[in-house]
Amino acid sequence: MSNSAVVESVAQTIRDAEISKTAIAPIRPQLGGESADVDIAYAVQEVNTQRALADGRRLVGRKIGLTSIAVQKQLGVDSPDFGMLFADMAYGDGEAIPAGLLIQPKVEAEIALIINKDLTQEKHTYADIISATEYALPAVEVVDSRIENWKISLIDTVADNASSAAYVLGSKPVKLENLDLVNCKMTMTRAGEVVSQGVGKACLSNPLNAAVWLADEMVRRGRPLLAGDIILTGALGPMVVAHAGDEFVVEIDGFGSVTAAFAAE
Repeated sequence: MSNSAVVESVAQTIRDAEISKTAIAPIRPQLGGESADVDIAYAVQEVNTQRALADGRRLVGRKIGLTSIAVQKQLGVDSPDFGMLFADMAYGDGEAIPAGLLIQPKVEAEIALIINKDLTQEKHTYADIISATEYALPAVEVVDSRIENWKISLIDTVADNASSAAYVLGSKPVKLENLDLVNCKMTMTRAGEVVSQGVGKACLSNPLNAAVWLADEMVRRGRPLLAGDIILTGALGPMVVAHAGDEFVVEIDGFGSVTAAFAAE
């Protein structure tokens, strides 16, 4: 089977798993195993991105994953990864995410940047990102691996759209000049109990580092970030397993709060 046929086949397998809400075995063996080049995984992701766009879904941004150095070491990589965000993945602050929608969801607290100009340079700077950021918001990313029991490698998660599933944005925009992106503290609670804590610098030492990396990588891969796009910059603390009926409240210093709710079964 040719590389292109393999890519198409794996992309279809992931789509089928998402539609049927049935987790599948790791797909990395089909893409070359542990020695596979990450580009073939991104090729799988791109096939499903193109299919989504052809189906009328609206691309509204990107999520950045693997921004924790500890997680990078665990997966044997030295850079983040990215996935696509579509409009139909968005849920309102406190809006219930339907039961049965996802397979094995987890949540993580993040800082979202909303940009107001295209980022098309080969190499971006802090100044480029800051001047292009209209405002920031607290956010919850809901991740959901289509790979059974989250037994993922870099290849698995990249092919699976960086394990993207849904996201919730806060509703109070904040200008960057009013924020401490490095030292802001994050607390996530469920039913009043603290389940995750972190700080801005947990995201590649500064969320702007993640945003610069993403802007450069998206130009290199032919899908530059455009005005109006959302950037989920990466987790500020550990992921937490989400169950039906759970409600998570995230508070980040300077940003206010955002709530991700899961409908009861």
